[in-house]
Amino acid sequence: MSSSQPNHRRVTSLDPFSNPDVYYGDPDALAHIKDRRRAYSTTMKPFNREDLQDFIGGVPSRRGSHDEQPAEPRKFLIDVDETLHSLLQREDTDNNMQITIEDVGPKVFSLGTVKSSGYNRFDVRGTYMLSNLLQELTIAKDYGRKTVVLDEARLSENPVSRLSRLIKNSFWNALTRRIDGSNIEVAGRDPKDWTDDPRPRIYIPPGAPEQFEYYKGIAEAHPDLRLDVQLLEDITPEYVKDLNDKPGLLALAMEKKFNESTKKTEYSGVPFVVPGGRFNELYGWDSYMVSLGLLVSDRVDLAKAMVVNFCFEIKHYAKILNANRSYYLTRSQPPFLTDMALRVYERIKGEPDALEFLRNATLAAIKEYYSIWAAEPRYDPVSGLSRYRPEGWGVPPETEPSHFTHILTPYAEKHGMGFKEFVEAYNHREVVEPELDEYFLHDRAVRESGHDTSYRLERVCANLGTVDLNSLLYKYEVDIARCIRTYFKDRLDIPHEFRTPQSKDIEYESSSVWDRRARRRKMRMDSYMWDEEKGMYFDYDTVKRERTSYESATTFWAMWAGLATPQQAADLVRKGLPRFEAYGGLVSGTEESRGPVGIERPNRQWDYPYGWAPQQMLAWTGLLRYGYREEAERLAYKWLYMITKAFVDFNGVVVEKYDVTRPIDPHRVDAEYGNQGVDFKGAPREGFGWVNASFVYGLDFLNAHQRRSLGTTTPYETFFNALTTQDLKDK
Repeated sequence: MSSSQPNHRRVTSLDPFSNPDVYYGDPDALAHIKDRRRAYSTTMKPFNREDLQDFIGGVPSRRGSHDEQPAEPRKFLIDVDETLHSLLQREDTDNNMQITIEDVGPKVFSLGTVKSSGYNRFDVRGTYMLSNLLQELTIAKDYGRKTVVLDEARLSENPVSRLSRLIKNSFWNALTRRIDGSNIEVAGRDPKDWTDDPRPRIYIPPGAPEQFEYYKGIAEAHPDLRLDVQLLEDITPEYVKDLNDKPGLLALAMEKKFNESTKKTEYSGVPFVVPGGRFNELYGWDSYMVSLGLLVSDRVDLAKAMVVNFCFEIKHYAKILNANRSYYLTRSQPPFLTDMALRVYERIKGEPDALEFLRNATLAAIKEYYSIWAAEPRYDPVSGLSRYRPEGWGVPPETEPSHFTHILTPYAEKHGMGFKEFVEAYNHREVVEPELDEYFLHDRAVRESGHDTSYRLERVCANLGTVDLNSLLYKYEVDIARCIRTYFKDRLDIPHEFRTPQSKDIEYESSSVWDRRARRRKMRMDSYMWDEEKGMYFDYDTVKRERTSYESATTFWAMWAGLATPQQAADLVRKGLPRFEAYGGLVSGTEESRGPVGIERPNRQWDYPYGWAPQQMLAWTGLLRYGYREEAERLAYKWLYMITKAFVDFNGVVVEKYDVTRPIDPHRVDAEYGNQGVDFKGAPREGFGWVNASFVYGLDFLNAHQRRSLGTTTPYETFFNALTTQDLKDK
């Protein structure tokens, strides 16, 4: 008896909300239970105790869910494989390995308690608890568990607490990657390598010779990997086009440590967080949004590491890349580095290397500003605005040519060529078609903007000085001025490796230069982009020399950046906000601007009726910046409610984007790329990066009362009406 007592205490004292590696990772705690005889299992047949009633006669039995609350928290003794099989057979009526509100099972499942060795039963009821049971057992099986003790509290956990816990303790870890010898076989193999001989390949910049030697050593020591290690040459559109026949990974920052036991220097990749589970690359603006969630989750280490990787990219590739693959070498993404670095610095400023971290990030941002955003072709010298306008030739290599069949086929027929023959000839400039060049110029620009795709940008993006990009560059200018003035005594020396052809003679930077740039950009944006009658900013066509009319949620980025005057902010809230606010938050653009859709003109994922985490997060921050707390809270509540409701009703789903006009199933998206994060078996493993971030970041905008209401999945209108009624009673 005494020998089993410690094991009982271990099971009882375990935090029911522990991380899976703690909760499911130690089977020794169950050793004393496995040898004890237990009553019939709920998993013996695909029906539960109520279904046995006809067989055993009219003996009355209590329904466990009607039992009084036990003195101690209830725990269940579960055979993992049998219970999973029975649960899915009984409740997963559409056979998709999930339990959702669309399944038509009985929505009740009986489990045996630990204290009775499985004899006493308790009914687990409802979609939410049953789907949590499925998720927990799926994860337990991942850990190789055959039998588990499962806390009822883990099944009935407040959904806001559960999702927050999963994001902070599981999802971030599942989305974390690093590039080094430990995973180069997987990460180095490009899933978009359409060549006849796909193999792991990595390109090393000339400024990182130690990495070249490191990866060459791996290739020589492991010839079975077939790892191809290449040294990058000068980055030009022509050179990048030639690399498309040998696509590969681009090296990122590495940490160097001396191993005392082996007396050798060892390298490991600096970690980063990817947007979704299928990715192995560091992406651009996704990483900024993710960093906001990481900081809220106290994962400052990961947010800092991603800034370090971005500084490496700018130092060696002159830009923050769309992602670190060879075909992205001429393409950037929306620039957020200064704000990202400053937020991290505020959390690490007590550390010895904090100021050096901020110095490197500021130097990198300055280099990127000069070499990319303030240089042609992205810079328009007439308007003084910047554009997404990456260089390149041919069909975007990360996309199969068949994606553009409707565009390319008429040209192939014109030249009397087969489809593949024409694509090959066009990509290698053997056939020149200016109209096609124009089409793909804009296509690459849309991809650089991060808003791929949208009718706002289609066939015109490279000509647009967009509100989003110029708001971000205004923020760069203001942030750089602030850093130089506040942290570097108004003089920041520029080392040669951070100079560009545009800034080769600038030995140091002072804040006044950047202050003037910010004022000039605001003046230009007010002149070219601000529509006083509509109370919104609009993109400016630098070729047609006219303001566009597409109403986009990016208009609120001006508030995030702080460039709007108080009056402009008031107009944005009074006139603009009602145009975009929907059931689940902000739509990306208005239905009127999108226009009619159908078979010939299908939905685009960055248009109405879809909402995206970045648009929400930047709008909340901008509204709060100008004192519009009530509006920020309302929008945050709506977005988080929508995420929570889908999470509760659809087996813990967290996806890339949502239809913010659909109250029931907003994760269902009818657009060209579908939705990432929907297709999982049993349990979600990682959610989606920037939606994870928006959830934990958004909770900070809500007060305790709003959080409690969110935990009961109360729609905003219901919550607001109840609050209004209570206020009237109090008066």
